[in-house]
Amino acid sequence: MSTHRIRTTVALAMICNSICAAAGEPRRMDDSILRGTFDLAAPRSRDPQTFEMETRVITYALDGKRVNTDVLRLQLKCSPGATAGQDADQYTCTRFSVQFGAGPEVEVPAMANWSYPFRNTATAIDEKGQVFGIDHAKFEKLVDANGQPLPVDKAYFVYNSFIDFHAFCNVFAEPVVGGKGIQDLKCIGDKVVHAAAFTEAPVNLGAGIKKGSTFKNGEVTLEFKGLSFVDGAACALMTYDSGESSFRMTVNPMPNMEVLSVGSSHYKGDLYIDLATRWVRKVTMDELVVTETIVPGMANKINAVIERSTTIRNVSSKSGN
Repeated sequence: MSTHRIRTTVALAMICNSICAAAGEPRRMDDSILRGTFDLAAPRSRDPQTFEMETRVITYALDGKRVNTDVLRLQLKCSPGATAGQDADQYTCTRFSVQFGAGPEVEVPAMANWSYPFRNTATAIDEKGQVFGIDHAKFEKLVDANGQPLPVDKAYFVYNSFIDFHAFCNVFAEPVVGGKGIQDLKCIGDKVVHAAAFTEAPVNLGAGIKKGSTFKNGEVTLEFKGLSFVDGAACALMTYDSGESSFRMTVNPMPNMEVLSVGSSHYKGDLYIDLATRWVRKVTMDELVVTETIVPGMANKINAVIERSTTIRNVSSKSGN
């Protein structure tokens, strides 16, 4: 009997120790969803989409002081090609406003209700040498709602808002044909050198910015960073980085005058891709630009540091789409 009691007591003690030890250990979370695979190249839904985009351009003095801030705001609607009976998505700018320095926010009437087709092609350059097929003529002689002409550099900001939008929401967020892209990111932690790496795009615009002006990307990378929520929608979180990028621009601020600007750029940010619709839910971008400008007749070169930050949000649910 004594032997039996001893064995029973030892067994109970071992069970108690096991229960206590297990109670003291944290429960391991079910991380199966984080270890899964995702098809980020799946077709997008054909529902109309509405976007709001804001870009802030901050200019610094060489002593680090902020000397100027410009703000550009764009509202853009997309009617997917299949639902519009076309072979391209149709985009419509419903509003574009600018706020230069301490001045008031004012609209750019030429942009209101302007529609254009968009095709995500392999080269991104159309037969006229225009990036994404964005019509250069639309940005010639822009004026604000007060009839005041936009200077060449400010008009370029307006044009570049559309280029940035499609670079982030289409080039980075859609599959790439014949190169590495989002279709190669299957699991969290996957990373690729994007097909846009080391590409050089023209940045000439009308009579103000001459042909031969270009922007060259560095080693552009795209990484599947994780999962997130945006406005209640489950999203794949991607991060992109341009690497060491550079540019060269020849500007004609007035007849018979050419101003050459060269410099470097480094931009990076996040993309939030809706896992249900595959449309972009949110984009963030931060860019540091360092420039050197040569003005005819001036002995010294002009150096500047510019910081750009952009946010794009998909507001389709708020707009009733």
